[in-house]
Amino acid sequence: MSTPETSQAVPDAAAPDDLRELAATYGVLTEHHRYGGGVDAVADATLVAVLTALGVAASTPGEVAHSLRRARDEEWRTVLPPAVVVRQGDRHDVPVHVTHGSSVHVWLEVEGAEPTARPHQVRPRRDLEQVDAFVEPREVDGRQVGRATFSVPADLPLGWHTLHALTEGHETTATLVVTPRRLELGTDLDRRQAWGVLVQLYSVRSRTSWGMGDLADLADLAWLTAHRAGADFIAVNPLSAAEPVTPLTPSPYLPTSRRFGSPLYVRVEDIPETAYLTAADRSLVEWASDPVRDLAADDGPIDRDAVWDAKKAALEVVHTAPRRASRQAAFEEFVAEQGTGLRDFATWCALTEELGGGRWPAELADPASPAVAQARERLADRVDFYSWLQWVFDEQKRDAQRTAVDTGMRIGVVHDLAVGVHPDGADAWANADVLASGVGVGAPPDMYNQQGQDWSQPPWNPRALAQAGYAPYRDMLRTVLRHAGALRVDHVLGLFRLWWVPRGMAPTQGAYVRYDHDALVGILCLEAHRAGAIVIGEDLGVFEPWVRDYLADRGVLGTSVFWFEQDGDQPTAPQDYRRLTLASVGTHDMPPTAGYLAGEHVDLRDRLGLLTEDPQVLRSRARSERAAAVRALAEQGLVGDNPSEREVVEALHRYLRRSRAALVGVQLVDAVGERRSQNQPGTDREYPNWKVPLGDSAGNPVLVEDLFENARLRSLFAAVAQGR
Repeated sequence: MSTPETSQAVPDAAAPDDLRELAATYGVLTEHHRYGGGVDAVADATLVAVLTALGVAASTPGEVAHSLRRARDEEWRTVLPPAVVVRQGDRHDVPVHVTHGSSVHVWLEVEGAEPTARPHQVRPRRDLEQVDAFVEPREVDGRQVGRATFSVPADLPLGWHTLHALTEGHETTATLVVTPRRLELGTDLDRRQAWGVLVQLYSVRSRTSWGMGDLADLADLAWLTAHRAGADFIAVNPLSAAEPVTPLTPSPYLPTSRRFGSPLYVRVEDIPETAYLTAADRSLVEWASDPVRDLAADDGPIDRDAVWDAKKAALEVVHTAPRRASRQAAFEEFVAEQGTGLRDFATWCALTEELGGGRWPAELADPASPAVAQARERLADRVDFYSWLQWVFDEQKRDAQRTAVDTGMRIGVVHDLAVGVHPDGADAWANADVLASGVGVGAPPDMYNQQGQDWSQPPWNPRALAQAGYAPYRDMLRTVLRHAGALRVDHVLGLFRLWWVPRGMAPTQGAYVRYDHDALVGILCLEAHRAGAIVIGEDLGVFEPWVRDYLADRGVLGTSVFWFEQDGDQPTAPQDYRRLTLASVGTHDMPPTAGYLAGEHVDLRDRLGLLTEDPQVLRSRARSERAAAVRALAEQGLVGDNPSEREVVEALHRYLRRSRAALVGVQLVDAVGERRSQNQPGTDREYPNWKVPLGDSAGNPVLVEDLFENARLRSLFAAVAQGR
């Protein structure tokens, strides 16, 4: 989902048109820079659709005028803001709105800074002082409303606190979040560069995995790369939940839930209860695995449907096995800890299974409805099964991180957070009140997809998310950050603004919607701090220049890709790379380096009809790009005359090891000589996206057990480990 081109953003235009004024009021940009130069004004139809998705009536001139009037008084209608997010150490003033002339008492309940604080523990209470800041009262909906200002003290601990206001006998509450000023790197990354391996886990199979890579393979990869090559981290694609029934969506970046994991990645044999199955039940598990055992050696597309059918049958058998008292207690504690979120997710899975993926009755649209409660009770066994799958996934995720750290990795496993979720998935159902409907997240046209992109994922509604006190966002982050050494946030620019594409419109007809980045980035840093993880933001794409500085100031690493780092028409010199970044040669949305050097990214897009420019011009540009890269490597003394493909690939990685980047990532596909892309943006069925198994330069499968038998891998890892 990355877009490599950078461009200056146009500030909101002070348009006289009421519709455009209304759009700007709600953070909808009315203009944007066009790829290749120039500025495009957003069409009125797009603005109306986006405002409607935000819950703002704008279909007629009368609605626009009414919405504008309401917008000017919106904050005066509530006693407290819906949520207040501040940085630790900052004094912050909070406006409190009451009937003019009425008194108000405001106080704060303080949460402990650590997530281990007991939920029922008595919280310290602190009264807030009123600030002498007179504001003229205002007539709102026929009554005079006054504003009192109260000061939030600067010495509050990190955490999620609760504001209270009492006026005229009514008490109002709001969320107050204190976030770190800066997320510190730790693990001496501020002094010593770390390197690691970038992996599409599903593609990396072993002889004992069931046709696709799993969490046991991840643990083995971590051990091997740390023990034999000295790697400090292993970064994987999102392991987020897919559908509970086939057919499954192949893309790990279009999950049904970002909060919960995919049991596709569970290793059945590693569940402790498997060891205590009866002979008959053990035979059932073995029979379930028979159809997929041999798929590890198959060079064709990965068959997730076959894998899930097999694993699901086996997991159902293991689920029925008795658990020791301690393990049963651990499962129950996990369910209680995950709370309503897990209950709703498991209920959605059970309902989806029962309905066979068909259309849902209207009475099941609301997770809190009586009909859903009745269904949950009727399907209690299946709800328990899907809850148990999340516990098993969490345990094996924990074991992989523990293996990585115990083997000496400074960071361990880097997990990945997709930018959004499937429009018909569990999160879209459970969080419908905080997601925008009728629009999807996407990207405007760029160098690598000149038709724009529509990823179809419903975005957070920034107004509704704030009104919910950011709780859904927090809960998602907490689960994803469990057992993670770091978190990569796909399209981190979406915490600042997102390209919304109204349903039925082309990706070129979207508009940018702004978010409260101080709140979203601050909460991300808070939850990462509490989890002991670092954060890496994929900050490729169209953005305002200050965004990267802001992320660096908060301690969030960026992303630097060799092919996108340019100084004029030459590659950026190693010493000019940003310090706070993860540097890599390519990305999963590009061919592996061997294929890219050969210009296969142009050939593939030409075959798929994705180009809007002359293919020959693009091929010439690709050859020039390669020549410039080789010259830069030669200037560093990393290659001689007429270097081979393998020499160039190794030199590119050594070039990055000479850079100032805190982290350097090596794609596993580059290590084994793979040439096929994992994903071609802008395609669906035209290319086997997210289904390509790890293979060598000839496409022959490379299994986990054979990785370090691969001479090309050993050579590249040795070059990277030697560093500069």
